[in-house]
Amino acid sequence: MSESIVPHRGTITVDDINGDLEIEEHAVVRSNNTQLTVMGTVRCEDECTFECSLSAENLEGEGYIAIKGDLEIRNRVNIEDGRLTVSGNMKANEVDVDQSVEVAKDLEAEEIDVGGSLRVDGTITAKKIDIGGTVEAKGHVKVTSIDAGGSITINDKLDAEAIDVGGSCSIKGGKVGKIDAGGSFVSNGSLEFESIDVGGTVKLTGDNTGGDIDVGGSCKIEGNLKFEGLDVGGVIEISGNAEGKDIDVGGRVYVGKQLRLLGELDVGGRAEVGERLSAEKIDVGGSLKAKEAVVASDVEVGGSIETSEGIAAGLVRIGRRGEAKGPIRAKEVMVGERARVEDVYADKIILEEKAQARNLYGKSIHLEYRCEILGEVSYTENLETEESVHFAKPPRKVEKLPQ
Repeated sequence: MSESIVPHRGTITVDDINGDLEIEEHAVVRSNNTQLTVMGTVRCEDECTFECSLSAENLEGEGYIAIKGDLEIRNRVNIEDGRLTVSGNMKANEVDVDQSVEVAKDLEAEEIDVGGSLRVDGTITAKKIDIGGTVEAKGHVKVTSIDAGGSITINDKLDAEAIDVGGSCSIKGGKVGKIDAGGSFVSNGSLEFESIDVGGTVKLTGDNTGGDIDVGGSCKIEGNLKFEGLDVGGVIEISGNAEGKDIDVGGRVYVGKQLRLLGELDVGGRAEVGERLSAEKIDVGGSLKAKEAVVASDVEVGGSIETSEGIAAGLVRIGRRGEAKGPIRAKEVMVGERARVEDVYADKIILEEKAQARNLYGKSIHLEYRCEILGEVSYTENLETEESVHFAKPPRKVEKLPQ
């Protein structure tokens, strides 16, 4: 195949080339048509400009290369120590650019490897994107995997099997497999995901469904969330409904509507649910507040419990100086030293020293030293009391307890 040469600082208008094209430094290439077609490889030195669309087998060069139209490369784009700008659409099999790539419209490629930044004002379709710096796209992005050392910003939906970003990632919903971000992750649209692992913060909007979420800092959901496991070092805020298996939070949990867990709610600080809370087990270091709580096995709260419609569980344990507002229904209730409760319905009730209750209804009741009962005590089997227990009314042994 023949080779055509555009000289240094030259400007040339050419027809389609049945061979290779070599362009020297600071040269400008024009075409007699809207597109220049090169059957072979285009080789560019620094500061080369195509004032037309370009189609070729390969594009190779150094420095800055500008395409004032569409770029279609059947095989590979390889630019060393430089950058590429395309004012139209870009299509290639493989893209390897040391510094940056900017595309004004859509980008389509099998593999994209850029040492610096990638910016696309349209859509991106690719199998693999590996960027040393930042990724920006205004349109829909469909890719197998994205790996960025800096940040990812997509102003539309993202469909990907995996995201790995050193800094922050912001998308507008979509469907993503594994999400791994060192800084923050934001989705401003409904998201379907397999797992989210973020060192800093997570914010999701809309209806979100997925697997495990692991966040070092805080997690905020403006909408609904379905998940497997939720492990957060700081705070969880969910404005809508939440449904999953387990929640483990170092700080605080807030759910605006219903929270349904098949497993455990483990909270270091405060847990608040606007409507119904259901779980297999609850362990809260601080306080628990819900309209209603239904728990299959144990509830252990270090501080206070507040429910308007009550809590039902296998075992309810209230810590020292804790407080429970609202009725408690359980097989066994243990009230810690100096703690206060209202109405308790259980098979077995234990109040430790100086604890206080309003009404107690149980099969077996044990009251330790200086407990105080402000209302009534009804039991069907036995009542054990230590010294100085105060009853507002005499205890009654009954055949049947109130419900």
